[in-house]
Amino acid sequence: MKMHATGLAGLMLVAGLHGQALAQETVLRVSSGASNVSTLDAHRASATDDKALVGWLYNGLVRFKPGSADPKDLEPDLAERWEISPDGKVWTFHLRKGVKFHGDWGTLDADDVVYSLQRAGDPKRSTFSSDFSAIDKVEKVDDLTVRIALKYPDVNFLGRVSNYHGGNIVSRKAGEELGDRYGAKPVGTGPFTFVEQVTQQYVKLAANPDYFRGKPKIDTIMMRAIPSDSARELAFTSGELDLFYGKREQRWVDSARKRPGFNVEIFQPGEYRLLHINRSQPPLDDIRVRRAIAAAVNVDDLVRFVGKDVGPKGCSVVPPGYLGEDCTLRYGFDLARAKALLAEAGHKDGITIKAIVSNISAQQPFMEIIQAQLAKAGIKLEMQVVDHATYQSQSRKDLSGLVFYGAARFPIADTYLSEFFHSRATVGTPTAATNFSHCAIADKEIEEARVAPNADAQKALWKEAQRKIMDDVCAIPLFELRQVWARSDKLDFGYELKGALNLAPPITEATTLKAR
Repeated sequence: MKMHATGLAGLMLVAGLHGQALAQETVLRVSSGASNVSTLDAHRASATDDKALVGWLYNGLVRFKPGSADPKDLEPDLAERWEISPDGKVWTFHLRKGVKFHGDWGTLDADDVVYSLQRAGDPKRSTFSSDFSAIDKVEKVDDLTVRIALKYPDVNFLGRVSNYHGGNIVSRKAGEELGDRYGAKPVGTGPFTFVEQVTQQYVKLAANPDYFRGKPKIDTIMMRAIPSDSARELAFTSGELDLFYGKREQRWVDSARKRPGFNVEIFQPGEYRLLHINRSQPPLDDIRVRRAIAAAVNVDDLVRFVGKDVGPKGCSVVPPGYLGEDCTLRYGFDLARAKALLAEAGHKDGITIKAIVSNISAQQPFMEIIQAQLAKAGIKLEMQVVDHATYQSQSRKDLSGLVFYGAARFPIADTYLSEFFHSRATVGTPTAATNFSHCAIADKEIEEARVAPNADAQKALWKEAQRKIMDDVCAIPLFELRQVWARSDKLDFGYELKGALNLAPPITEATTLKAR
């Protein structure tokens, strides 16, 4: 009996120690609102819901300082230092020594960087290939040195090789061996490593013990799939989440800030909302009709609905705060003018426009407001409300006369002008991106700005491009819908959060989570 008691005590002690060890694991529970993750391939992940995870898995040659989305805050990341030739066409990057890839994929060297940048610039392997069109050649100088020759000086090149979109560095060995499976088994150098994904349930990450800045203080990240706004809020309130994607409405923000334990973070970049007008569809091919629509939309009403903190008003087709934004030409709300323009175009009895609309809270309510505004001018908007995935697909098939679309990009004018207003980006074409309006009025200026000899010449060309696009009424600027997240009192990011290009708070080696 004595031996039995001792044995039982021993088992209890072991069990207790095991339980204590489990209790000491720090698990950050997050939900971005995604129903599922599309891909974790850094050169393919363009969906908002994929970007948060990508930001925690990878590094670029340079990075945005944690908590910032300002290009002025770019700093060394995988590259310790770099030099630029006097003519601005040759960049030489010197890599950190001994940086390890996740798992057993080896140590970073120049071959990985050459492979990554060539991959990022390949339309067959990258969503962001156009960002690297200035690159002429990427070559290895030695194991820790990479030389990049440009076709022309690109004043924004450093941002292109940052820890954002195609600038993220992947393992050459993993990319080549895994092929099409790489997006489901990502390999980076970032603070967290991929563990597993269960479709429509969660993605699990673990602390990278070999992270070159030091092992993260958080052991595990569980990114849960909770697409419902109310379900995420309930999970947070009941202690099941530490960090979640909030509702981007001022009323929600004001209410949440009054509740104990809700720390609401609003940060940039906002996903800039434009109302694209499909010029390929009659009667929208008549500029008078497009101008009538612009005069009938009261943007101030939309801003009042979303709230000044969450949705500041835009004035150009280039988002607020982007390098090169110009507001010389603006639209104004004028209901009488809208009716007069329609009558002049031969539509005194009004017109009907069809639109595919997403049912998400960041779109449907705004389109309902726009629908009511247009009706006052005699413009009937027939909305077909669908789930977000269907909206994304059908909007690219020219099924909408008006397309309400929001996106956040690297904060320079070229990114928005190229992706939304250059003819190469027109939906339905082999080089399609997100030119829903079939705009082709400013191709010359957009292209010339990329090879401009200096920043002043570039800004002048961007200004003219915006003037032409606005004058032709390719799209109506609405508002910037900023990122809204809520965190518990126990979570400390380890930095001041003002911006994050990956649209979610960076979780770094400095982030801490107090025991529950």
